[in-house]
Amino acid sequence: MDLKKHIRSIPDYPKKGILFRDITTLIKDAKAFKFANDKIIELARKMNFDKVAAIESRGFVFASAVSYQLEKPFILLRKKNKLPAEVHSVDFELEYGKATIEVHKDSIEKGERILIIDDLIATGGTAEAAAKIIEISGGSVAGFIFVINLFDLPGNNLLKKKGYKTESLVEFPGH
Repeated sequence: MDLKKHIRSIPDYPKKGILFRDITTLIKDAKAFKFANDKIIELARKMNFDKVAAIESRGFVFASAVSYQLEKPFILLRKKNKLPAEVHSVDFELEYGKATIEVHKDSIEKGERILIIDDLIATGGTAEAAAKIIEISGGSVAGFIFVINLFDLPGNNLLKKKGYKTESLVEFPGH
């Protein structure tokens, strides 16, 4: 199945000059959504990890299927002030602004290997912050799985240069 046919492109969103790759059209098609999840689970099975983490919010859609199917605990990496207990926080730059990512302090035990899943890798700011927060929490990053890699933006190469394993289902240009 060609997943690219199920991903909508929206120009100038969320700001002028950004070509947004929208996975809502993929997830509303039951067969495409199942295919994407099956492929992510297939990639995850090849990685050695203890828990799966997802980046808010679209990463939750795919990581929950991996958590369920592979019977691994699921960790939420959320935006600032969305988690009720004590958190670790990391501030980072986005392509179109600044943000903070948080995780509960009790989500990760020292030495646990965490697989991080998100819908898309672009400039790498969010993914790099996710890796940093896993490491601050005492864990290590087992790898990343993305539905989409925007291959002409620096994110995927940034992660690889830092020694992280990355996988993606489809590639698009970022512009």
